[in-house]
Amino acid sequence: MAIPREKGLDNSLALLLEGYKYIPNRRTSFQSDIFETRLMGCQKVICIGGKEAAEVFYDNEKFRRQGAAPKRIQKTLLGENGVQTLDGVGHKHRKKLFMSLMTPERIDDLTEITSRQWRIAIENWEQKKEVVLFDAAREIMCRIACEWAGVPLWAKELQQRTTDLSAMIDAFGAVGPRHWRGRQARKKSEQWIQRIIQQVRQGQLMPHEDTALYAMSWHSNLDGKLLNIQMAAVELLNILRPIVAIARYVTFGALAMYNNPELKAKLQTDREEYSQMFVQEVRRFYPFGPFLGAKVRSDFYWNGYNFTNGTLVLLDIYGTNHDPDLWEEPGKFKPERFKGWQGSPFSFIPQGGGEYDIGHRCAGEWVTIEVMKVSLNFLANRIDYQVPKQNLNYNLVRMPPIPKSRFVIRKVKQK
Repeated sequence: MAIPREKGLDNSLALLLEGYKYIPNRRTSFQSDIFETRLMGCQKVICIGGKEAAEVFYDNEKFRRQGAAPKRIQKTLLGENGVQTLDGVGHKHRKKLFMSLMTPERIDDLTEITSRQWRIAIENWEQKKEVVLFDAAREIMCRIACEWAGVPLWAKELQQRTTDLSAMIDAFGAVGPRHWRGRQARKKSEQWIQRIIQQVRQGQLMPHEDTALYAMSWHSNLDGKLLNIQMAAVELLNILRPIVAIARYVTFGALAMYNNPELKAKLQTDREEYSQMFVQEVRRFYPFGPFLGAKVRSDFYWNGYNFTNGTLVLLDIYGTNHDPDLWEEPGKFKPERFKGWQGSPFSFIPQGGGEYDIGHRCAGEWVTIEVMKVSLNFLANRIDYQVPKQNLNYNLVRMPPIPKSRFVIRKVKQK
């Protein structure tokens, strides 16, 4: 059976013009969860979406990650040859390193750090006429990330480190100046972390043994040799950068409370773990990652379609989280849909799908959830503030998006 095919020699411009809706739009027009297109210089690409598509996408016997992430993404968002690009035993070994940092004790430490950093920030907010929540949240997340990871962060460098880590995130779907800012930020950030790791290895810094700085500094490859300095820096940034990225979810969470004041009241009482439901719905409803890529490991058939070795395949993340076959009224913000939720790890995939320990699902998903819960609790229960008239629209063409005004609040007072 032939895969539905989009016309055109290179449809990259359409992707840039449609953003998060590029794959969902074609899944609708073709009435198919699979179609073929050409992107990135006429390269053949198969796009898939939905629960069954996610299940096959995370089958490591059928797909590999090596060679799937474009260099422009590795040189900005991910770093070159990081854990996201590995396969087989090499990936399992590196993933084990990340999972070792996600113990209940360390997650408890993270929530304590998060609470403390929000308290410090809010004391400062009370002295300000207005606060741009997204910008302020990024600085909070940078402080949280560095403290939890054991990375020294001087007050005078907070703004620069926040700016650089944020630029790496902001560049993943960009072309032009935004992309080049991300590349420069990646270079500066890796140099910063390399210097710190070198200090650890020389005995000039003594991080606690349960921190990411210690783990990355002393991690050995399968051959028993330490990660080289550059690769250790890449992986440590794969701890710091995603925590800074949570500022987007926090801002969207504030937007959800503003647009749905009746839900904010439920969040304040937090009956039946409503905060957990609310956080999950923020992650489902609002845009974060548009899609993920992998390459076919060897020829196989799926649902009557032929996949050939080496073909790039994109999994529709945003569309799967808004799939009407999987979610009732997917265009509505309804946290209650997650009450007692026992859904498949392939139907709800804001940070990837499948298994944590051996698959490519994000190791930091628990980190995201817990930091969001603490952060949104502060916004709902610990402070009062006003939201002045502003442009809170966000554009699904921009990758990644954020409300245009970045969510301005005024007259912040602690309760």
